[in-house]
Parts: sequence; structure tokens; C-alpha cells
Amino acid sequence: MERTISVEEKIRRAEQIYARRQEGTQRKTATVTVNNEKKKDIKLLKKMIIQIALSLLIYMVIYMIQNNNYIFSQEFLNKANEILSYDMNFVQIYENLKQNIEQGITQLKNNNTGIIEEENDSENAIGGAIENNIEGTNTIQNNEETNIQENAQDNAQVTEENTKQLSQEEQDIANIKATTTFIRPVQGTISSRFGQREPTTSTVPKNHTGIDIAASIGTKIIASTGGEVVLASEEGDYGKHLKIQIGEVSVIYAHCNKLYVKQGDKINQGQEIAEVGSTGNSTGPHLHFEIRISERKIDPEKILEL
Repeated sequence: MERTISVEEKIRRAEQIYARRQEGTQRKTATVTVNNEKKKDIKLLKKMIIQIALSLLIYMVIYMIQNNNYIFSQEFLNKANEILSYDMNFVQIYENLKQNIEQGITQLKNNNTGIIEEENDSENAIGGAIENNIEGTNTIQNNEETNIQENAQDNAQVTEENTKQLSQEEQDIANIKATTTFIRPVQGTISSRFGQREPTTSTVPKNHTGIDIAASIGTKIIASTGGEVVLASEEGDYGKHLKIQIGEVSVIYAHCNKLYVKQGDKINQGQEIAEVGSTGNSTGPHLHFEIRISERKIDPEKILEL
């Protein structure tokens, strides 16, 4: 006996059949995941490359600006002009070549040794002319290059000599010798030289600002150089002393026994101006001889031979 199916069961079964049929007819769609990370990395790499290129370009511009003193310096421009001035005298080369060719043609016309020999002579004449012109041009260029190198070396030596800094003492000595002449002020022996010394008496200073020339009391002192007496004094450690001025140079004669001139007198070189003595802070008869330029003390032995 067949089982009776209810209406609800029929509907449920019909729905299941419909659902199975629908699943069979539907197409499966594949899901594709696009890798966007790689595209982002490529964009970042491009930006990085562009930034590096811009940085290098900016650095090169800054470097050129900082070094433009050499690139656009007068020395660089002068060298460039010299190089550009080396030019072959094409007009002279053409004239020489033309003259040699004409001479070669004339020789060919006068020569009856044959066409082949004439052609060879012509070629030799032309070749020789070209070689002579080239050799002459090369010789001129080599000579010019040699002269330029020699001039550059000379200029470098002059620049190096000019850049050498002289000491103040060397400059002062050069100025004194260039403007003033000196003679020996008194005959005698140098008993104490310029500079540091080790005195045996405590009253004698260790730093000696001149030289001491030992001589007998009363020995005549002559003016080592001409000038004006700007000081004639009997006071202080120098005792009786004179100061004679000529331009920026002043000369002091100290520890004298007697002074022959007074302040304001005009003195000639070689004139008797005083006598050797032992006045002031002195341990014996001598002349303290001192040279100054702008009140800077100079070793007298470096100015004149004593």
C-alpha cells in the first residue's frame, strides 16, 4: 500500500530538487588577488632614484659655485687665451705649398726623363713641401709650448718668492739698509753684543738693546749717520747720551764723557759729536751704540760691519 505524502513534504522535496539543479547550472567564479604591494614598491623605488639624482645635481652645482674662483680665475682665462692663440699659419703654408708645387711643375717641364719620372718628382716635391710645412709648424708649436712652460715656471717661482713672509726684524733691516748708510762710530773692541747676556753685575740688564764698544775715556765719537739731534741728556741709566733721528731711524750714543752737540743741531755723517766715557749705569769706559726703527731695536752688527 503506497504511503501518502503530504503537501508540505512535496513542497520541501520540490525545493530541494530545484536547489540541486540551480547549483549544477551556476558557474564558479575564480577570485584573483592582485598584488598591489609590488606596484607600491616600484613607485617608491622610482621616487628614491629621482631624489638621489636631484641630490647629486644640487651637490654638483654647489661644488661648481664654490670652486668658480679657479674655473673663472684670471690665470685660467689667460692660459685659455694662450692655448687658443696657437694657430697654424694656413696662409703661409698655402703659399709655401703653392710655390713648391710651381717649382716642381717647372722642373717636370724641363725634365725629359719620362712621364713616370716626372710624376714621381712631382709627388716627391709636393710631399717634401707638405712635410717641411708640417715640420716647421710642429717646431713652432713646440717652441711656443716650451716658452709657455718656462714662463709658467718663472711666474710660479716669482709668486712663491713674493708669498714668503719676512720676519719683522728682516723687514726692518732691509728698510734701514735701503734708506740709510752707516759708518763705524768709534774705534774699539766689542765688549758686549746685542740680545740676551749673562752680566756679572746685578745692575746691568740681561737684555742688551745695543752693542758696547770698549775704548779709552776721551776717544772721539763720530756720527755713524747724519740727522737731527732730537735728544741730548745727562739723566738716566744711559748717562750722558745723544739720540740722532733720520726719518724713522734713530741712533743712540750712550755713557759719553762729554757731548759736543745739543738738541736741535743738524748732524753730518762723520762729524765729531761726543767722547767715550763711563757715565750712567756703566761698569767701564765704552760707547753704548744702539739703532732703532720706529722704536724697534735692531742689532747694529746686522746693519754695519764692526
